[in-house]
Amino acid sequence: MSKKVVLITGTNSGFGWLTAISVAALGHKVYATMRDTRGKNADKAKVLENIENVTVLDVNLTDDASVESAFDTIITTEGKIDVLVNNAGVTMFGVAESATPADVQRVLDVNFLAPWRMMKLALPFMRKQSDGLIINVSSGWGRFGAPFSAVYAASKFALEGLSEGMHYELRPFGVDVAIIQPGAFPTEMSQKVQVGSDTSVLEDYKLINEFPDKMFSAIGQMFETAKPDPQDVADAVVNLINLPKWQRPLRTVVDSSTGEIIKRANNAVAVEYEKVLTEFGLEELLV
Repeated sequence: MSKKVVLITGTNSGFGWLTAISVAALGHKVYATMRDTRGKNADKAKVLENIENVTVLDVNLTDDASVESAFDTIITTEGKIDVLVNNAGVTMFGVAESATPADVQRVLDVNFLAPWRMMKLALPFMRKQSDGLIINVSSGWGRFGAPFSAVYAASKFALEGLSEGMHYELRPFGVDVAIIQPGAFPTEMSQKVQVGSDTSVLEDYKLINEFPDKMFSAIGQMFETAKPDPQDVADAVVNLINLPKWQRPLRTVVDSSTGEIIKRANNAVAVEYEKVLTEFGLEELLV
């Protein structure tokens, strides 16, 4: 297997951390991005830097100059980029009406605009070499809008729509775009839940005050019984990298607890969607 240059975002914890370690262990060159490598993430950056085949880059994904600097470093050093894994993300929980426009923008900036910014910079190099893989880490809630996670789900819906369209646009250029849809996992991200800033509306929602707690309780119980392992997501990334070009599925569900409904929805939509693309004269993009 040829050595690939792999850029992974959000590697300070969770899926990104495990993915960086797993991909580097295969002999690929990993550029692991995170913020604040000299501050709160200094210890984590040092651990990754001491792993063979890993270089840590301090990147603010919502800043054009920061992202461009990271790509300049990679291209200057490696001359190419083979795989981009857009893993970084933020959550938001609570009734949707409690979110302000600034809250929504913050979630979209990280979960949607940041992946787009990364893809926009990676694609010229991938198209030039007629080879590349973009993996966007979405969510099962990128397929269904869950109560009390509507803003988060909306950001993942946006990422899924972008990824699905580009999956077909880029096939003729030898570039694969794939989506990973994880379920709920006990990662640091799940413990850093943001809530809406407009608390003035919460009094009007007292009728359903107990429902968010019920949801969190159910997820906690699931963690206890099903014991979902975040390494499964890292393994899914590795599997996509290992698969031959054009044989990678558009969507990969990683959810041992509630993933079957996501899989069924994906499969049902895929059948009808291919019919629509064929009717639009785009059947050549399906092969």
